[in-house]
Amino acid sequence: MKLIVQIPCFNEEQTLPETVADIPRSIAGISAVEILVIDDGSTDQTVQVARDAGVDHIIQNRCNMGLARSFQKGLDACLQRGADIIVNTDGDNQYCGADIPKLIAPILEGRADLVIGNRQTDSIPHFSANKKRLQKLGSFIVRRVSGTEVADAVSGFRAMTRETALRLNVVSSFSYTIETVIQAGKKNIAIASVPVRTNPKTRESRLYKGLPRFLERSVTTMVRIYTMYQPLRFFSYLGLICIGTGLIPSVRFLFYYLAGQGEGHVQSLILAAILFIMGFQFLVAAMITDVVSRNRQLLEETLMRVRRMEIDRGKDHNGQ
Repeated sequence: MKLIVQIPCFNEEQTLPETVADIPRSIAGISAVEILVIDDGSTDQTVQVARDAGVDHIIQNRCNMGLARSFQKGLDACLQRGADIIVNTDGDNQYCGADIPKLIAPILEGRADLVIGNRQTDSIPHFSANKKRLQKLGSFIVRRVSGTEVADAVSGFRAMTRETALRLNVVSSFSYTIETVIQAGKKNIAIASVPVRTNPKTRESRLYKGLPRFLERSVTTMVRIYTMYQPLRFFSYLGLICIGTGLIPSVRFLFYYLAGQGEGHVQSLILAAILFIMGFQFLVAAMITDVVSRNRQLLEETLMRVRRMEIDRGKDHNGQ
């Protein structure tokens, strides 16, 4: 059984050697451990440092494509190289590579297809109180939206089976963490969480650029992915909320109308009409988007089969 550890990198020449050195090359139950670096258009010596560190495979983006797209590109590259299990870690050496055997244990035991490392953020000293609260709130919302029990939804230290990697399709350009958890929950992929250790901070986060910006992009990602997989429920809720809200000014107008004062409260009737129209439009959108969602699921199934054939063809071409 082959394990490939993928490391998305952007200007990580300072931290990459330590990250690679921390990855165990021999793990019980695994016949081969390989390391793949996805260089996301780095302007420093990341690629040369990766070669010097003994990395097995290097994929290069000609320009900076972002973490999410580099993650997806890494999955495809790992699959083409015959990975049975794929582990993702960060190039800033945030995660303890020695915990990889613990991370993949639920997969080897047949209990999970996707395992996410729980950083236990309360115990991380360099996390501010606001960041810890945000992590807890974000993970709680993701659990509710995805129907999973993931303790640390934004942890990038995760392991997955070959089949899981084939089924995931990252569409966000921001981050893969939230999106893949929601996808896994909606696709009934077995998920597990295991506690993992973190290393001392080496640099500032490149995703967490202030609370307002982080919240905006995270919420946008959650809404987009949830809408993709649960459009009927999402737009039906919006429609029912609008219709329910429209009943309030309707009752108000009716009360004054029966009291003989309806002429002075026409604005309530207009507001009610607007809310009712919006509500019915949302309900129509719910039905239309549900049909679109069903078609998207068929397209995803087709894409998975095409990816599998392309990967198998690539393996045959490489003699694997």
